[in-house]
Amino acid sequence: MAVWRNPLSASLLLCVLLHTVHVNARPANMSSLKDKPQSSKDENEILPPDHLNGMKLERDGHLNKDFHQEVFLGKELEEFEEDSEPRRNRKKLIEIFTKVDFNNDQSVSAKEMQRWIMEKTEEHFQEATKENKNSFRAVDPDGDGHVTWDEYKVKFLASKGLNEKEIAEKMKKNEDLKLDEETQEVLESLKDRWFQADNPPADQLLNEEEFLSFLHPEHSRGMLKYMVKEIVRDLDQDGDKKLTLSEFISLPVGTVENQQAQDIDDDWVRERKKEFQEVIDADADGIVTMEELEEYMDPMNEHNALNEARQMIAVADENQNRSLELDEILKYSEYFTGSKLMDYARNVHEEF
Repeated sequence: MAVWRNPLSASLLLCVLLHTVHVNARPANMSSLKDKPQSSKDENEILPPDHLNGMKLERDGHLNKDFHQEVFLGKELEEFEEDSEPRRNRKKLIEIFTKVDFNNDQSVSAKEMQRWIMEKTEEHFQEATKENKNSFRAVDPDGDGHVTWDEYKVKFLASKGLNEKEIAEKMKKNEDLKLDEETQEVLESLKDRWFQADNPPADQLLNEEEFLSFLHPEHSRGMLKYMVKEIVRDLDQDGDKKLTLSEFISLPVGTVENQQAQDIDDDWVRERKKEFQEVIDADADGIVTMEELEEYMDPMNEHNALNEARQMIAVADENQNRSLELDEILKYSEYFTGSKLMDYARNVHEEF
């Protein structure tokens, strides 16, 4: 489900725009998204992020390529940077191994990894809740504990560069805001999501908890269902509210420009096909229902966590004993941390 970046990540507006205008937001060349200008911090604070830490899919239906690192490292992911000193990273990874190895038998079982994944997912929840407090204050300047849609709309448009006082005055007088079509479409999608986050009895106001659900649907079962509906709506080509393999792996027409892009497309399709067949399609009938997708998306599903643990172990389990030893995790450090350790086995026993 990306760098367990701050949940309110950069380049976020682009992803929201792609998603909310109901286009097939699955670029063939994924690197194209990285070249877009970053949104301002204020804008990121109040917009629902496309990337949600510890979630297997992005909001636009992309696979979260950093999922395994996020659920293995939690908030410590940022410490494993590509240019960090390898010896320091190795020492840190050894420290993590000792924590995952709950029974101290110098190997990590699937159950131990499952327990660790659930702990790291809870960490992400706590981090999102903490950051939501700042986000909520940004849209609730009077501090009354509630935000109307119009109040949020003013702050959103101000983050787009419009004059906040002028916008507020025009809205008060019901004057035409003269917004461009793209901005209007984004607002309509956000408004729909806003009212979905308004818990019954609906009062058209969001408190801090409801605003958290607006930004982070993983904190609310109802909003998680809504997120699943949004993803299915964007990927479902025949309107049956289910996903076939071909729908899940289809690419936009005319996006492959060169061989490099074709190679990226091929890798992208292979990854999605594997995830669809081996994980999402629980009953292996070739169709993914909303219920199956919701179970797959639920970050606190213990059964999913156990399956993830087994898959993560299988990647590095060279001796095929269905558990991980320290040297295996160090050797496959790039999979677990995003950081490739040189001379991974050097002084392992001394450091351990």
